[in-house]
Amino acid sequence: MDQLNKERLIVRLDEVESTNLQLKKITRESHPEEGSLVIADYQTAGRGQMGTSWFSSKGENLLFSLLIYPQNVVANEQFIISRIASLAVKNMLDQFTNDIRIKWPNDIYWQDKKIAGMLIENDIQGKYIENSVIGIGINVNEQTFPSELPNPVSLRQITGSVQNRDYMLETFMREFFLLYREFQQGRVEVIEDEYMLDLYRVNDYYWYEDATGRFQAMIEDVLPSGHLLLRTLEGDEVRKYAFKEVTFVN
Repeated sequence: MDQLNKERLIVRLDEVESTNLQLKKITRESHPEEGSLVIADYQTAGRGQMGTSWFSSKGENLLFSLLIYPQNVVANEQFIISRIASLAVKNMLDQFTNDIRIKWPNDIYWQDKKIAGMLIENDIQGKYIENSVIGIGINVNEQTFPSELPNPVSLRQITGSVQNRDYMLETFMREFFLLYREFQQGRVEVIEDEYMLDLYRVNDYYWYEDATGRFQAMIEDVLPSGHLLLRTLEGDEVRKYAFKEVTFVN
């Protein structure tokens, strides 16, 4: 993290539609330095993967977007960015509690409950990624959630303590750029291996559901494209899924 340019932009907002939208707008207009951040106390239109929304009370949680300019990452191997970001959140939260796992592709779970999520949006130039805006929401000090949310949890609910959001962001940035430097040094396999070790529901058979129905399977691998490979218990068949093509059954 000490290698980050001191000219990088840090924008703190009380309220914004979306930190990702704001950082993308800034990037189009001024091309800020790598490591630039947009941080908000509240998002009026926080977004998750595939058009889902993100709930957060004002001033209670960590909502931010980070800009990077990854070099020589081809578009169909962009999942390395997701691995780095999810591992950084996981490694940061490990310093506060146990039982943190990464649910494919990049949700962060404590036991069977979701504590963080992210939305990564890449601009493509030719076949390579030109820039990546990594939007992350972490449930930090939230005390109650809407009843319609399936399985949320906050760090405060887990630990019983109010947490310092600025300290958590600093810790995340340190963890992220340690991993990012490893990636820049060509140690992609190290990151891929760590991601697999930290996956939710890895190394055993669990219930899943796809368009054909429910089945038991074990996680076989996650490809550089981000596709999930599941090996079925019945028939020993390897199935390949993009995000939202398969559901984890509780």
